[in-house]
Amino acid sequence: MKNALRLIAPLVALIIALAPDSGEAQNRGRFIDVTNNRGGNVIQMVRYREQLARSGKTVRIRGYCRSACTILITLPNACLGPGARVGFHAPRLPGTQIIPPYVDQIMGQYYRNGIRDRWFSGWNRSHQMNVISAQEYVRLDPQTKICDSLRRR
Repeated sequence: MKNALRLIAPLVALIIALAPDSGEAQNRGRFIDVTNNRGGNVIQMVRYREQLARSGKTVRIRGYCRSACTILITLPNACLGPGARVGFHAPRLPGTQIIPPYVDQIMGQYYRNGIRDRWFSGWNRSHQMNVISAQEYVRLDPQTKICDSLRRR
């Protein structure tokens, strides 16, 4: 395992250096709204996820969450907006169709239930975006919540 990590360390450093930043979210009082997030660098998103977890605020995933953004959905303090769409595809080196080793495993550790099953059954190798609704996401992962604060009353 140490040898494998030694071999991929330069690759991970390259991915971090080349990938665009995933952008910031809107702080709205007791909520943090992550809206129309295109994803980006997986390692940066893992760090961002840790910041959001420590925030003490409800993280509302709204609009279109795709790629690395999808790892935010399983935060204990996160919920999906009722109109959210979620898109999955294989992680790739920026500007290429090359799927780097191990990055899909990093992402997969943040998925649960049917989402995790679909990820490892092919979404993690797909160059096409696999888009599902918030309701479909919850059907595949019943631990995920739809944001009560965004439901129409």
